[in-house]
Amino acid sequence: MFVSIIVTVRNEARNIAALLDSLLVQEPPFEVIVIDSDSEDATRDIVRRYEQRYDFVHLYIFGGTRGAGRNFGIRKAKGDVVAFVDGDAIANPFWLKEIRPGLMHTSIVAGRTIQIGYRPFEELERVELIVKGTDVTYPSSNLAYRKSVLDEIGGFDEWFITAEDVDLNMRAVRAGHAITFRADAIVYHRTRASMFDFLRQAFWNGAGRKQLTLKHGVLWSRYRPEEMLRQRTSFWSLLRLSGALLGYVGYKFFGEPLPG
Repeated sequence: MFVSIIVTVRNEARNIAALLDSLLVQEPPFEVIVIDSDSEDATRDIVRRYEQRYDFVHLYIFGGTRGAGRNFGIRKAKGDVVAFVDGDAIANPFWLKEIRPGLMHTSIVAGRTIQIGYRPFEELERVELIVKGTDVTYPSSNLAYRKSVLDEIGGFDEWFITAEDVDLNMRAVRAGHAITFRADAIVYHRTRASMFDFLRQAFWNGAGRKQLTLKHGVLWSRYRPEEMLRQRTSFWSLLRLSGALLGYVGYKFFGEPLPG
């Protein structure tokens, strides 16, 4: 099963070599497609060095939203399966080996993402959104799709600033495709390095949830209140919630309207 691994990056010079080193040792056959969106640091130079040494590593320059970059990568992909990972992540050596069996039975596989970095940020859990009995918030930092499904549902919606992966999963599930979770398909993802970056991420996550409501209607009934209450409340979880609410309200009044 040939897998095309797609990575969209911007200013990831600090992290991209660690990711690429972790991808080189994956179970073949595969290719690595890196889409750079106007990096202003040494990201492209680092990727080019890998591209020169390994014929299965490819660098492309393409601006726009993360969804636009990923759609570009999908068009370039040669594999029947497309796997997504972020530029600031590190893949477990057995990542692809664990993903492939899941795709023998379903068209979408989500792996387990382990946060590494500042401990309070590591402990924060995802806020699940349930559609047709399925959690659709599995992040595209560790997600694999059969390319035929991406073609069927039209790939990523490039209008989204963030939450484009949640929208993709929602449309796939509503189209009748199941998402299989593989706990041993592990990717290590770095937490934000500062409070400013943490709050900025929370703000844009909130804006993304507002975009989801603009496109799909009110989603409050899709959340699991009991699961949210089960999660440990901390200073950091409340701070994340506050930042997300600001992003949600801010996008409501100042964000770009839904096209059409």
